Amino acid sequence: MNKIYNIDCLEGLSKLNNESIDLIITSPPYNLGNNHHTGSKKTQSYEDNMLETDYQEWQKQVLNECFRVLTPKGSMIYQHKNRIKKGVQISPYEWIFKTKFIVKQEIVWINRSQNFDKIRFYPFTERVYWLTKNTTTKLVNTINKQDVFDWKEWKPVGTRQKHTRAFPEKLVEDMLSVFPNAMTILDPFLGSGTVAVVAKKFKKNYIGFEIDKDFKEEAMTRLNEIKKETQRKIYGL
Repeated sequence: MNKIYNIDCLEGLSKLNNESIDLIITSPPYNLGNNHHTGSKKTQSYEDNMLETDYQEWQKQVLNECFRVLTPKGSMIYQHKNRIKKGVQISPYEWIFKTKFIVKQEIVWINRSQNFDKIRFYPFTERVYWLTKNTTTKLVNTINKQDVFDWKEWKPVGTRQKHTRAFPEKLVEDMLSVFPNAMTILDPFLGSGTVAVVAKKFKKNYIGFEIDKDFKEEAMTRLNEIKKETQRKIYGL
């Protein structure tokens, strides 16, 4: 509990007990290729160029392991996007529907990602899938939101230019707000640590897996900053 492990996600998941996690919030690598660009800027935060068939099989394995470790009423928030490869759109449903999960809802995030290729309408959205084990699982919509969030609500962020594809803290804050009874939060693709950071702020237990040592260290730095800020408040510094 309350640790970040420098470990492959599948290896980390294999060490967790059945039905031991209340809520999973994560965004895996998208397999965009190593020459991915946003607007005029090329980015390569990490190796992201698997064969598509291998990638989808990997994601199925990860999702089924996440299914195993979730409590019966637990939920998974899985952020991904429709990708275009060789002129064809690939939807995450192509592998989600082959897992054990139930899709409770699809949320659209208008993040205005800059892809201005004039051979198609400009893609400006990503997806957040609410996945569950049980059809009766509910969230509590205390934030009074519809199923569309725009870039002003969930503003895309990076962390000190070290992780250019990090999702916003507000996304995690909103998810923790609508699942108030979830006390143990997992992110198997922790990246720069956003889920762990927000979970700590909400006084939730967290577990994070991150295979990249540099990203893991960045996440630890962010968590230590929260600890220092808490101490400053306690002691009036």
